[in-house]
Amino acid sequence: MERGPPGSSRPTEPGPCLSGQRGADQAASASLQSAARARPGRHPLAVAAVLPAGGCGERMGVPTPKQFCPILGRPLISYTLQALERVCWIKDIVVAVTGENMEVMKSIIQKYQHKRISLVEAGVTRHRSIFNGLKALAEDQLNCKLSKPEIVIIHDAVRPFVEEDILLKVVTAAKEHGAAGAIRPLVSTVISPSADGCLDHSLERARHRASEMPQAFLFDVIYEAYQQCSDCDLEFGTECLQLALKYCCTKAKLVEGSPDLWKVTYKRDLYAAESIIKERISQEICVVTDTKEDNKHHVKVTSEALCHAGRDLQKIILDQCYNFVCVNVMTSDFQETQKLLSMLEESNLSILYPVVVVSVHFLDFKLVPPSQKMENLMLIRECAKEVKKRNIWLCGLLISYPQDEQKLQESLREGAIIIASLIKERNSGLIGQLLIA
Repeated sequence: MERGPPGSSRPTEPGPCLSGQRGADQAASASLQSAARARPGRHPLAVAAVLPAGGCGERMGVPTPKQFCPILGRPLISYTLQALERVCWIKDIVVAVTGENMEVMKSIIQKYQHKRISLVEAGVTRHRSIFNGLKALAEDQLNCKLSKPEIVIIHDAVRPFVEEDILLKVVTAAKEHGAAGAIRPLVSTVISPSADGCLDHSLERARHRASEMPQAFLFDVIYEAYQQCSDCDLEFGTECLQLALKYCCTKAKLVEGSPDLWKVTYKRDLYAAESIIKERISQEICVVTDTKEDNKHHVKVTSEALCHAGRDLQKIILDQCYNFVCVNVMTSDFQETQKLLSMLEESNLSILYPVVVVSVHFLDFKLVPPSQKMENLMLIRECAKEVKKRNIWLCGLLISYPQDEQKLQESLREGAIIIASLIKERNSGLIGQLLIA
């Protein structure tokens, strides 16, 4: 068992809450911690997680195992680790990967600064990989930072949108019942074919459910089940809840899960996951202007229909806003944008997601020759090449001014559409471009 390489310091919560439920997640976390403190003489509940990540992604139809397929340039498994790391009461996360991918996994942990991650070698099947992860938590090895938990969560490396709320529910249910798992309604009717390929019988869809992840267990229950497990189950089985029932007579509590628990299985799922991530990191935009008399940044953050003015720019960066529109009104070039870029580079905000910066400029044709203004602004291209190395996507937007009121409004509307498209679509083809509205 190997401990993942340590990462450098960063904000406590790595990136935006992909579930879109940050407030609910914080309340769930507080609920679990307060419940632990409410038990006199008891230590807080010890919870760990095991992620089998040794699959080859055969159904994906691509040479790269699906857990390592990139979404916005970042491996899928990194998003799943981020979702679990966000949950402060999960003490350890054990990832089972094949020997040939061990170095790849170490580099992911280091590059994206993941914490509390330990690596074990995966088995040839899903159950064997999970068993190896459980062994690492059960063994009290010298110089090993892992300790046996009271509850263990088992989750898929390719389900990146798991919320803290459902994790809390399955952990709480497992504490009471010994085992628990998320379920969802069946979408299609399940049928059983006969040996000759004809219909034998069908299941009543309303009475059955699809088993999902996460699942949680009393550690001693699931570990004993795996120790007693037959080779046939280890080789061909896929359902952990069934093992707890078969070998430990533990009936799992079934917990209704959200639609976000779906598993990235096919190539089209990668595009769907990317679309969801883009949508969620595009919900908040920070608008920075240089129009205040004291020459300090004037900041306005918009999130859907909400607006808040005058917030401190450093705090906004620490709150993980990934979209910035820098409006240069008083300066002749993009000095304010350069200041913003320097702050973003120092913050390491772009480690997990690409940060979009749109530098907006108003061109006064009466005072400044267009050729002079354009020459200055072409520096954006060179600057964009440099900051792209840090995963910051920069482009410029030029709005001619003054105009008559109607034309100005049209230009502003067109500029707003360009900005919204760039932020929402994360179109890398616009990096370094100077767009004119």
